[in-house]
Amino acid sequence: MFLRISLLLMLVLQLHAVAQENPTVSSIPKALIENANAVIRLDRKDIAISSRKSMTIKTTRIVTIFNENGLGYIDASEYYDKSTSIRDIKTVVYNAFGQEIKKIKQKDFKERAVSEGSMITDNRLIYLDYIPVQYPFTIIYTSETQTSNTAFLPRWSPVEGPFASVEKAVLSITCDPELGLRHREYNFEGLALDKQEAGTTLTLTATNIAAPKNEDLSPSYQKLVPHVLFGLKKYHLEGVDGEADSWENLGTWMHKALIAGTDELSPETQAKIKALVGTETDPLKKAKIVYEYMQGKTRYVSIQLGIGGWKPMLAKDVDRLGYGDCKALSNYTRALLKAVGVDSYCVVIYGDRKKRDMTNDFVCMQGNHMILAIPNNGKYTWLECTSQVAPFGFQGDFTDDRMALVIKPEKSELVRTAVYDKFGNTQVSKGSYAITGTGSITGGVMITSKGSQYDSKYVLESKSKDELDDLYRSVFNTIGNLKLKKTGLKNNKDSQEFTEDIAIEAENYCSRSGNMMMFAVNAFNQYSYIPQRYRDRKTPFEIARGFYDTDEITIELPEGFTMDAKPDNIIINEKFGEYKAEYVMVTPTQMLFKRSLLINEGFYDSKEYENYRQFREKIARNDNAKVVLLKKAQ
Repeated sequence: MFLRISLLLMLVLQLHAVAQENPTVSSIPKALIENANAVIRLDRKDIAISSRKSMTIKTTRIVTIFNENGLGYIDASEYYDKSTSIRDIKTVVYNAFGQEIKKIKQKDFKERAVSEGSMITDNRLIYLDYIPVQYPFTIIYTSETQTSNTAFLPRWSPVEGPFASVEKAVLSITCDPELGLRHREYNFEGLALDKQEAGTTLTLTATNIAAPKNEDLSPSYQKLVPHVLFGLKKYHLEGVDGEADSWENLGTWMHKALIAGTDELSPETQAKIKALVGTETDPLKKAKIVYEYMQGKTRYVSIQLGIGGWKPMLAKDVDRLGYGDCKALSNYTRALLKAVGVDSYCVVIYGDRKKRDMTNDFVCMQGNHMILAIPNNGKYTWLECTSQVAPFGFQGDFTDDRMALVIKPEKSELVRTAVYDKFGNTQVSKGSYAITGTGSITGGVMITSKGSQYDSKYVLESKSKDELDDLYRSVFNTIGNLKLKKTGLKNNKDSQEFTEDIAIEAENYCSRSGNMMMFAVNAFNQYSYIPQRYRDRKTPFEIARGFYDTDEITIELPEGFTMDAKPDNIIINEKFGEYKAEYVMVTPTQMLFKRSLLINEGFYDSKEYENYRQFREKIARNDNAKVVLLKKAQ
């Protein structure tokens, strides 16, 4: 009875809030207009969870858009499927003076299937497709959705993105107390959060948040933006009830409800994979044979049909069809490994180029990707099963160094995935070049990459010649008129090393003035990028991955010239890393250039940013250091 009264009260408050809002642009506080492409006047979500199989979400969103760059903040759309229905959706558009321009009802919204490309899903999207005739304008958007899935509760953040200020953001959640609603707040230091609890309703409110700017090297969303996570102890997901209050229990539920019973393979497939493994007894060597077989047989297709959004497709179906999503391919590999006596576990993780952890201090459904883990002498070997080209046991920057949930029948656990430290992320360059009397350059370099630097290189072997030519013109962008004479590539998957054997030539590499000729010594690996300068840096900054480069280049100088000036040897040693450059005259016409660059990963206070920027500026300046030659008098 109390819950029904709360729902009625929420509806009344929602309607009252809309009625009280002033859509005129002049009513926006001036502090919120500064740096803003959009102002979120009100973003309110009222969530009612009446049972583990019933959640209603009512949204009221009032946004003023100042220019084309702010259109993405309209956010007038909803997803639906067999488990989620849209009860109401509508929009009203106002001009800058608060005069109504247009009413848009549900029948006027556009609709499309989400399935496209390599994704198969029964999700559909209904969305507003509004083309403005003038700026600024204000949109009032309301919607109501109902779903039987309560495993994933919306996370709430009052900060929506760069160049968008927020006048008021509210989240109200009413829940049957027997379901065990929990929440946890992150990164609210310095931001006022009003929290009210009345009976079974929790209301969070934040107001007057100025538009943040994009800043170079800002940390990931999870580390920086204020947000709140929600979770239920008792929940429902596509026909399956769940209950968990620890990561161990959640992983065990996932195994029993979603994973168990999906690994059956036909006798023929089992016999085939056993024959491939043959007499091999080493578990990892057997696993490598299985992994490479899976890579050659399957391709990635995302399956998001009903429970298939979370439950893997049957292994025998993947075997028959030759495709699957991350869950299906990981589970299929698990089934193949099981057939040859190798244990493995499915792993839920956040796949993202920016490292993103599962939050170990708050248990709820998290993650957007699945990989596989093979236990090996107290550690895990990690397999990315969606890639047809990744080496066995290699984790690139999409899943490295982050907390992930290893799903086991018993004692599931959060574990950090493979960490490639700075001395493991290496690039070693050895080569030579010659300068001619006319200022041309000809030579070559052998580049060997490992760790995260290998991750960015091994995909090159699939590129066409034209693509490689474009790439290397970009890599060696300090060499004008570049001609590539050779682009030899070798991918050693066993050692996880990628080697580039590059030969180049170019006219007019040197600058000439009378009898003087000048050129940059570091022709092949200039680290020239300098982070943007900020008068008042607001956010901390992060160097996500450290690395270590070494270069050893022999330079042949032209006959008939003498050395007039060369750079001094230098060592720059700071908390962010170390740079060394050495210039050795082996003979009057031969120079040996030796260089190393070590960058330390780390999370740094905003006050350190200018020091780091100057560190990078010093590196860029020294990487562009020049030799001056004088032509001998005849």
